[in-house]
Amino acid sequence: MPNFEHPEYPEATLLHLESMVPCRESQVSSLLSIFGERQHFSFPSIFIYGHTSSGKTYVMQTLLETLELPHVFVNCVECFTSRLLLEEILTQLQSLSSENKHGSHVPCDTFNDFVRLFKQEIITQDLQNQTVYIVLDKAEQLREMEANMLPGFLRLQEMTDRNVTVIFLSEIVWELFRPNTGCLEPFTLYFPDYSIGNLQKILSHYHPPEYSADFYAAYINILLGVFYTVCRDLKELRHLAALNFTKYCEPVVRGEANERDTRRLWKNIESHLKKAMQTVYLREISSSQWERIQQDDGESGHLKGLSAHAHVELPYYSKFLLIAAYLASYNPARTDKRFFLKHHGKIKKTNFLKKHEKTSNHLLGPKPFPLDRLLAILYSIVDNKVAPTANIFSQITSLVTLQLLTLVGHDDQLDGPKYKCTVSLDFIRAIARTVNFDIIKYLYDFL
Repeated sequence: MPNFEHPEYPEATLLHLESMVPCRESQVSSLLSIFGERQHFSFPSIFIYGHTSSGKTYVMQTLLETLELPHVFVNCVECFTSRLLLEEILTQLQSLSSENKHGSHVPCDTFNDFVRLFKQEIITQDLQNQTVYIVLDKAEQLREMEANMLPGFLRLQEMTDRNVTVIFLSEIVWELFRPNTGCLEPFTLYFPDYSIGNLQKILSHYHPPEYSADFYAAYINILLGVFYTVCRDLKELRHLAALNFTKYCEPVVRGEANERDTRRLWKNIESHLKKAMQTVYLREISSSQWERIQQDDGESGHLKGLSAHAHVELPYYSKFLLIAAYLASYNPARTDKRFFLKHHGKIKKTNFLKKHEKTSNHLLGPKPFPLDRLLAILYSIVDNKVAPTANIFSQITSLVTLQLLTLVGHDDQLDGPKYKCTVSLDFIRAIARTVNFDIIKYLYDFL
């Protein structure tokens, strides 16, 4: 017998629904009670809230699709203006009929137009005798739209005099939504975070068919033991489980251990899970790159170049600006003539390298430099001519915003701004490689 009971739906459908929404039986039972039968008027609006990856979107999609209830599902991040949102609802409403799977675009400028067009579509689609559900995912975005949008959706059943229920899915509580002018209060339902037992059950449910359920459950238990304290996001944990399972299976594939030899399997994967801790949520490397790193036995346990992956997003001249800033921070100003002037004359090495300068500039840290020195070095290291346009100065500001440069010593308006470069040597070498610039040749510490 299924845990869900409802006279409207057959037992097989409820059993299938139960298998699709593990650890959310209580919330689904509440929603089934609120929905009632197809022809019954449901609550005008339902507000479902909970932290990210607590199953709100998945449960609503699964529930509405499994029970084949007429519904419209809209992401408020994608439809970021009121017009886009209203038009998307009407377009999806058109596609509910079997004859028209792809609804045509319906222009809609105001909420009054939406109410009128919505009533027409309900009649056209012959949906007068059953509840239509409008699900607004990421509903917190409604607060950025016109002031009448949220109160309008809360009273949509009253304004249209149609059997419609609006469901809001949000990561924040209702108290942060409530308008100052007052509104019709929705029915609120909370989705709590998954416990470690819930995560174990959900992740173990999707085990590979070539391995036993107990073997995969033991792997999930090890994975949660490492990551649960820093990550409770089901999507991220599922990604990590898929990413590292091949490494966990290696001793079994090679015949060095069996599926019950948990100690040897843990010893094989322990170091790799610790390295994977550096990539939780960041997505700085792809799954294929991570697998290549795992297969590289020559690594000493350190992920190379993770911090350098941001360079791919920098514009061409921003890379040279960052290189010039690094050179200005770590080279003494008196050495610029030696490094960047093509016809600087003959300078003896004994005079250039003073005997008392034994401390590395990289140990002392970056030194501030003025803007004109930065631009002078930039013009020297870039092959083609660069004009001092507003684009160059805006890229300097962007580097400061990204915290790759730091603005210092700009209190006196008579003096120009000064900057420091805050990136590491490994980072700037990775940047320089992308533009084929050998930065080591231009650093005073490496002469």
